[in-house]
Amino acid sequence: MAKLSDSQLVILAAAAQRDDGVVHPLPRSLKTRGAALTRTLEGLIAKGLLEKRPASSGAETWRAGEGASPLMLTLSEAGLRALDGGAGSTPPKPSGAPKSPAKAPRKAAATEAADAPGPALRPGTKLARVIALLKRKNGATIDEIVKATDWQPHSVRGAISGALRKKLGLPVTSEKVEGRGRVYRIGGRG
Repeated sequence: MAKLSDSQLVILAAAAQRDDGVVHPLPRSLKTRGAALTRTLEGLIAKGLLEKRPASSGAETWRAGEGASPLMLTLSEAGLRALDGGAGSTPPKPSGAPKSPAKAPRKAAATEAADAPGPALRPGTKLARVIALLKRKNGATIDEIVKATDWQPHSVRGAISGALRKKLGLPVTSEKVEGRGRVYRIGGRG
């Protein structure tokens, strides 16, 4: 699969966190608007990562379909696989469709997506190295990440806050540890 843009990743991650996988409303953190947003959404549809479905009553619509029936966008199975590194899960059903009790909640799938680097994360990059450090049982301190990446401390904090938490939606936690200082982890306690 081709590399996804930050905007595309934000859209897919937000949809994955909803029980019904609906794309709208879009996250406030998304900076893409207007025609650029339309091209971004159409690109995700063309790649098969989003699907057009008839809008359920009360749902925010994307646009009118044939015969002026309102359409909404939902995360497809391929979109979910793109987020969770190809592991594959069943996509959610839109809110108007009956839910199968055997399916796992979307939030659990979004947490599973945090376990594998997304499609935009190339192996061997500094950001991939940061994620590997944060996934360790003992996590990592800012100083440990600075040594591993040759970044400045403010760049490490910005990457944790911006790229990992906001753009990739990873659940980064921090706590003070006696003798180590503040330790950051992806997920819960180690």
